[in-house]
Amino acid sequence: MTTPLVRPDNESNVICWDDTFLVGYPPLDRVHEEFVNSLAALQRATDDALAELFDAMAGSAGHQFEQEDKWMNETVFPPRDCHVKEHAAVMESIGQVRERIVQGDLAEGRRLANALADWFPAHSTHLDSALAHWIFKLRLQGKPVVLRRGAVRQS
Repeated sequence: MTTPLVRPDNESNVICWDDTFLVGYPPLDRVHEEFVNSLAALQRATDDALAELFDAMAGSAGHQFEQEDKWMNETVFPPRDCHVKEHAAVMESIGQVRERIVQGDLAEGRRLANALADWFPAHSTHLDSALAHWIFKLRLQGKPVVLRRGAVRQS
C-alpha cells in the first residue's frame, strides 16, 4: 500500500491517537490504536487512495469488533447485547458506504470517516472502558490503572 498524500484542507478534523483513548486493558488499547490510525489515514486519503484505505479501516474495525465481541461473550459481559448491536450497526454502515465508494461516491466515504471519528471517542469512553473494567474485575479482582501523559483530546 502506498502512503497517501495529506489533504491539508481536512487535517484539523483528523482523529489522532493519544492517551485519552486508553481504557487500561492493553489488548483492547492496541486494537483501538490500530483502528484510530487506520481511520486517520482514511481521513487524510487522496481520492486515488480512498477505496484502499477505506478497506483497511473496515478490516481494522472488523478485527476490533470481533475481538471485543469475543471478550464480551467469554466473560458474559452484562451489557454485551447493546454493545454488539452497536458494532453490527457500524459494520452495516461501513458495508453500505463501501458500495457507494465502488459506484464512485467518494464523498460518502469521507463523510463516514468523519462520522466514525466523531463516534469513536464516546464509544471508547463509555462502552469499551466498561468492558475493560469488567475484564479486570473478573481476571484480577481489581480495576485497570490508566496513566495518561497529560494528553488532551481536541474536539
